[in-house]
Amino acid sequence: MDTILNFFAPGLDLLRSGFNQVNAVLGLIIALIASFQLSAWKKLWEIALAALVFHIVALTLAPAIDHGASIRLPALLNLTTWHNWLAIYVGYIILIAVFFFLRTRLLKPVTASH
Repeated sequence: MDTILNFFAPGLDLLRSGFNQVNAVLGLIIALIASFQLSAWKKLWEIALAALVFHIVALTLAPAIDHGASIRLPALLNLTTWHNWLAIYVGYIILIAVFFFLRTRLLKPVTASH
């Protein structure tokens, strides 16, 4: 049993890490807005990618807007940066899917009857 858990541990860590990073105020707001932009399940992957890009831009610009600090680009050549972004992307896929599911089930469109 430990061998099976060790086999799946990196994937579970990626899911846990991504969901933890998206489960902050910024991530929740971005995911909620993205879920309202989502029109069909097949668009989930690209909406999650757009949410990730917006997340990266927001984190890059936040210090400059908040404190007047200089804008520092992410370390694009660092493998840890890409691993972190992959985790955030997976987190957005999960969260946007949950929000979209809830939106389509709880907020039914009102149809006009004549």
